[in-house]
Amino acid sequence: MLRVLRRVLVAAVVALGLPATGAMARPAPASFADLAGQLLPMVVNIATTETLKPDAKGGDKLSDLPPDPELQQLFKGLLDKDKNVPRRVVSLGSGFVIDPSGLIVTNNHVIDGAEQITVTLNDGTSLPAKVVGRDEKTDLALLRVKPPRPLASAHFGDSNKPRVGDWVLAIGNPFGLGSTVTTGIVSARNRDIEAGPYDDFIQTDAPINRGNSGGPLFDMDGAVIGINSVIYSPSGGSVGIGFAIPSNMARDVIGQIEKFGATRRGWLGVRVQSVTDDIAQGMGLPAPSGALIAEITPGGPAAKAGLQQGDVITAFDGKPIPDSRALPRVVADTPIGKSADVAFVRGGQKQTAHVMVARLEDDDKTDDAAPPARPAPAKPAGTLLGFSLSTLDGASRAKYHVAPEIQGVLITAVDPDSQAGDKNFRAGDVIVAIQNQPVRSPDDVSRHIDADTKSGHKVEMLLINRDGDSTYVAMRLDGEG
Repeated sequence: MLRVLRRVLVAAVVALGLPATGAMARPAPASFADLAGQLLPMVVNIATTETLKPDAKGGDKLSDLPPDPELQQLFKGLLDKDKNVPRRVVSLGSGFVIDPSGLIVTNNHVIDGAEQITVTLNDGTSLPAKVVGRDEKTDLALLRVKPPRPLASAHFGDSNKPRVGDWVLAIGNPFGLGSTVTTGIVSARNRDIEAGPYDDFIQTDAPINRGNSGGPLFDMDGAVIGINSVIYSPSGGSVGIGFAIPSNMARDVIGQIEKFGATRRGWLGVRVQSVTDDIAQGMGLPAPSGALIAEITPGGPAAKAGLQQGDVITAFDGKPIPDSRALPRVVADTPIGKSADVAFVRGGQKQTAHVMVARLEDDDKTDDAAPPARPAPAKPAGTLLGFSLSTLDGASRAKYHVAPEIQGVLITAVDPDSQAGDKNFRAGDVIVAIQNQPVRSPDDVSRHIDADTKSGHKVEMLLINRDGDSTYVAMRLDGEG
């Protein structure tokens, strides 16, 4: 009786067009066969060839095998023969058609370094492919083939729509076996696995293995909601943790590549960091949220708009910025040349600035090392919070490669068992400011800390420069850190 009642209720919900939530969630399909049959022709296998040249030791990356006696014996003949002769190797991956004329999406790492790319359709037809463009930051690439007839093509869905627990279907070329269908659910969303600056992965337990890279992750309506890109696996095989690039991000990137041959991202000209509990307390913020500006590019959009180091951005172009991860993604998606409002907190006061979004250019950076010199003996100013300090002079700048334009107080030693050790300070770091007040000597640091301790401050905000990059670090003064 209860089963009959449940079926009647589900039917009523569907008939009325009401959302099926909670116990009324969309049931698992009896079979995925019809959906898989519809989608398989849209997915392709990708093979790339690359010539591996021997290194200075006469080896190449084929010979970088684990110290397994059986593997060494198996490959001994191959590795011992003609070590100095370049070898051609084949790598396999996946992709999917997005235009009947022959446009194919895959991962950048699938085709990176390839000298030749071959796409094999589901019916076995092999076609040479050319790279339209690629993007290393999101690990996406767009290929083009010239098919003898229009191809079955997939379409991007809304990757914000699937909920954790919704069914998904993955198709790819695991281990070079050919088109393979697997199913699972959305396990988590908004995963940051530190693969790139715009990480926002969909996590799934649909079995994904090597060779699935670049293949699509479909929802139950047959729309692509992700591009399978990364697996977490100690063994190299699926352990039920895979990551897909969300389709909303991929759609924009692929659209730019198709139109311009490259990406055109917005740029603000800041480097930001997370607002931790300690930092929020040290800055007098009501909650640990927003993106703290640790560094501003001189002459960049943020600098021209009047933003400053130490400002906490809480919204950009009307979109909330809950943490430092959100800002780069939101700015990158903003049209170049658009005037955007930036909401921020400075000195406990909410303010707004208007910024003209510029284009992000990928600059090649070089490291300029200071000339070697014999460092003069440091003059410790006593141990403060677990580090010893010294003034910056020519010798210490040379020893720690501190650029001439960086002003502050040099950290010369760190007690590994102290709060400074826990915060990963190291010799060569430079304290630029305390509570956004510049410091130039160990005495300046001592006076700031003594005064703030006596006034009852529990957290001290230090602006630290390391290797040219600035970062805020919160140090507790109440002995609880």
